[in-house]
Formats: sequence, C-alpha cells, structure tokens
Amino acid sequence: MDLEISSERTEDGIAVIQVTGELDLYTAPSLKEHLLSALEDGALKVVIDMSGVHFIDSSALGVLIGGVKRLKPNDGRLVLVCVDENVNWIFRITGLNNVFDIFASREEALASFS
Repeated sequence: MDLEISSERTEDGIAVIQVTGELDLYTAPSLKEHLLSALEDGALKVVIDMSGVHFIDSSALGVLIGGVKRLKPNDGRLVLVCVDENVNWIFRITGLNNVFDIFASREEALASFS
C-alpha cells in the first residue's frame, strides 16, 4: 500500500501530520521528514493522525520515539490518533502506550493540548 502524508498547522500552532497507509522500513523515512520539518518550524505540540494506518513496524515506532525525545527538552508533546486495533495492539505489547497519549479521534487529540 502506498503511503500518503500531509502536514498542516492549526490556528493554535499545533502541527498535525496525517498519515495513511503502512508505516514500515520503507515509508518511515517520509514520516521522519515531515516530523523533523514540523519541529524545525518550531512546533512544540504535534499530533500524528494515524487513523488511516493499518500496519506499523519497529522502524516507524523509532521515528515516533525520536520525535518525543526531540520535543521533551523543550516541554513539547507528541500525541497520536490511532483507531486500528492491530496498531493499538503493537503499542500495548511494546509498552509504548505508556509513552504516547493515544486518542480515537483528531478532535480528542487536539483538545488534549487545552
């Protein structure tokens, strides 16, 4: 499956990265590129909307963890939107559900910054 990624900023300055497709060894660099671009633009609040993602592997998890590590020293925060049960299961078995705040909708994720 092809990967589609788009980025935008809300009026409140929250960076939202929408991801659709599979996040794996081959597509994780594209996610990293979008994430680093948002961080270089000064984003301290980031939502990765993975509501269209149905597969994620360790390389993509590494990109997400890297984003958290880059944001933490500046009191920034990265949250996820994830609805696929298989992807949520990966976060649970790796213990990363304790690292990331994971929401069922973009609206909930954005509201978490209030």
